[in-house]
Amino acid sequence: MVAAPGGQGDNFAAAVRLRGFRRSVPAAIVKRGAGVPPGQHMTAEEFRRHGRDVVDWIADYLERVDDLPVLAQVEPGEVRAQLPVHPPEDAEPFDEILADVDRVIVPGLTHWQSPSFFAYFPANTSGPSILGELLSAGLGVQGMLWATSPACTELETLVLDWMIELLALPDRFRSDGAGGGVLQDSASSATLCALLAARERVTGGSGDLPAAQLVVYATAEAHSSVEKAARIAGLGSAAVHLIPVDDNHAMRPEALDAALAEDVGAGRTPCLVVATVGTTGSNAVDPVAAIAEITARHGAWLHVDAAMSGIAALCEELRWLHDGLDRADSYCVNPHKWMLTNFDCDCFYVADREPLVRALSVLPEYLRNVASDSGAVLDYRDWQVPLGRRFRALKLWFVIRHYGGSGLRRHVRDHVALAQELADWVRADRDWELAAPAPLNLVCLRHRDGDGVTQQVLERLNASGAAYLTHTRLQGRYVLRVAIGGATTRREHVQRLWHLLRDTADAVSAESDR
Repeated sequence: MVAAPGGQGDNFAAAVRLRGFRRSVPAAIVKRGAGVPPGQHMTAEEFRRHGRDVVDWIADYLERVDDLPVLAQVEPGEVRAQLPVHPPEDAEPFDEILADVDRVIVPGLTHWQSPSFFAYFPANTSGPSILGELLSAGLGVQGMLWATSPACTELETLVLDWMIELLALPDRFRSDGAGGGVLQDSASSATLCALLAARERVTGGSGDLPAAQLVVYATAEAHSSVEKAARIAGLGSAAVHLIPVDDNHAMRPEALDAALAEDVGAGRTPCLVVATVGTTGSNAVDPVAAIAEITARHGAWLHVDAAMSGIAALCEELRWLHDGLDRADSYCVNPHKWMLTNFDCDCFYVADREPLVRALSVLPEYLRNVASDSGAVLDYRDWQVPLGRRFRALKLWFVIRHYGGSGLRRHVRDHVALAQELADWVRADRDWELAAPAPLNLVCLRHRDGDGVTQQVLERLNASGAAYLTHTRLQGRYVLRVAIGGATTRREHVQRLWHLLRDTADAVSAESDR
């Protein structure tokens, strides 16, 4: 709402009438002029007081989250039924708002920060990350251009180069060369941007090649974002050709080579190959080096999706994950999964930024400025689908500085060690078996009595609230996934889960015998 000059409503109304706007401005606005009533904005002192309350609430929550049911114990519609149907007309005290978080919101949450959360992949956070996010919100920066906040852009470029050093990524992804990195919201957006850049390169931006002629390659174990990206980009689901996997659920290079050759022979154009380092279902690692050689031979763009597992490369002994990455065109990894940085924060790198920028750059007159025209700065609006962007780099900067490389490596090594110990317990058990190799922090297991028992164990365990697991299907079998990566997950939590799995399975088997 437009504020009256000097707070004088009558002067504002007179100015509106004078300029001939009287018909287009509601009478109530013309009469009053002012916006939010005086005193309704939160004062600095109120913000300090309520801010302390919120920080205390978060600290208390993180201390007690281990005592809460991991999976939300509510029925569909239960949360909404406890809230008013209509928005409030009058202001409400902040204390009441915060009280409703405890009363309504918390019981309806699945607690991703619980040390007994073993579902999907981790989405852990930490104190420095939360504070960095708070600072970003307080600054309210819109970092679409370098000119709209130079520090937002330059800090982002710096921390992305820091991540290259921490993960020992190829120098071709550094910002001081032809490539560079940008923070996306998620690996899904990174995959879409990789496809758009690949399409730009293979078509030269001319549009001469119809979308139906372009082909994308991945395995059925690759993330669903590959198919979604193909739909969004106008290629359609049929453009995604699924490559067979081996016994370890990783892409078979010879099958990729054959598929590429067949498509070229049929007049189709290979556009994008997606290699996954750590699939969602089983943590399988596609052989990037072999895939890179084949992809280059056919002129396609190679994108390596290492959303969760790439963080393991913090540890030198786990950098085999990235063998062959020096030949990839793009790469992504998510600190918001396994590096103590809260969602959303995806590091997306390209070896050559020119096709990406060319695919996504639209320059209206109102965005023109001297710095951008000089070519001396990066405008990250050209590296993503939306125009606007948050100051995501602050929280990642806070996390890296607070923990240091050594602290982050300890975080990863502890989880890998816990997963290996759990895998050993499964191997030694007469009733359970591993359903896939466990190279990092994901253990896939199933009960030897079959899918029925395995599924019942999952459902009962999740319903109890003691832990939360998710499942997948590997080679047609129902499989439980134990993803170890919570910020506060310790050996006692993994050991408790193992006991719960065995005890629940015993109860299910005993009931079936009666």
